[in-house]
Amino acid sequence: MDPAFQEIAKLFQKLPGVGPRAAVRIVLSLLDRPQVELDELGGAISQLKDRVRQCRECFNVSENDVCPVCHDQRRDPKMIMVVEKVTDLQSVERAGLWRGLYHVLGGAIAPVDNVGPEQLRIPELAARVDRFMQQLGSIELVLATNPTSSGEMTAMYLRDLFRGMPGVRTTRLARGLASGTHLEYADEITLRHALESRK
Repeated sequence: MDPAFQEIAKLFQKLPGVGPRAAVRIVLSLLDRPQVELDELGGAISQLKDRVRQCRECFNVSENDVCPVCHDQRRDPKMIMVVEKVTDLQSVERAGLWRGLYHVLGGAIAPVDNVGPEQLRIPELAARVDRFMQQLGSIELVLATNPTSSGEMTAMYLRDLFRGMPGVRTTRLARGLASGTHLEYADEITLRHALESRK
């Protein structure tokens, strides 16, 4: 394979979820595009950090210092949903059911990967909670970390961190059996959550 082609494919492999085969397919696809599109893509990538930044409040992506969600006066500031990644926030927003605010942690606690609480935006969350508590008197933190071992560990850490703080209520998203699944195929953790979250 051509060295220049291999070099470009290796650059794409640095992106999350892109393995060697996917990288080759991306480069081959780009070779079929007109030069104008490649120039447009290259320009957008080179300007990415100038045009897109993180919201100073919740760490969502934004063109401005404050994202549209945090800027929206109709949002309920007494409810903050804590998520791991911006993509989690976007999924909840697409559903159109949440009218509170968000806080993006930037990941989850994963000792195996050397990710501890200090690598996440937990101090920023605590500062936000303190500020909102002074203004509003009470707040609900909806811990919407993923139902993985890292997500569970992060939710437990946050619950412990805010436990006993007057006016702060922590809740967890209900989990259980997905619609259309068969009980016989459910794993033990899913069944336990389904039973605990029963109505």
